[in-house]
Amino acid sequence: MSFPVINLVTTGQNINAFRKQKGISAAELSEEMGLSGPTTVYKWMRGDALPSLDNLVVLAKVLDVTIDDILAVDDIRM
Repeated sequence: MSFPVINLVTTGQNINAFRKQKGISAAELSEEMGLSGPTTVYKWMRGDALPSLDNLVVLAKVLDVTIDDILAVDDIRM
């Protein structure tokens, strides 16, 4: 049996790549999302944390991608 698990590091790499494709800095991304500063975006890009569901929806909209494009899902066998 396998279970889907979100890969934080790869998801962070996806966020970083889409941000660069859009041509905006982490600070600009955080500003467009209404965050208090880029620290949260850096945590996402490092794979230290995942965006909340609300932030994930906004992030996909700002980056012009789907949530599925952002999230990297691995299957873990149990």
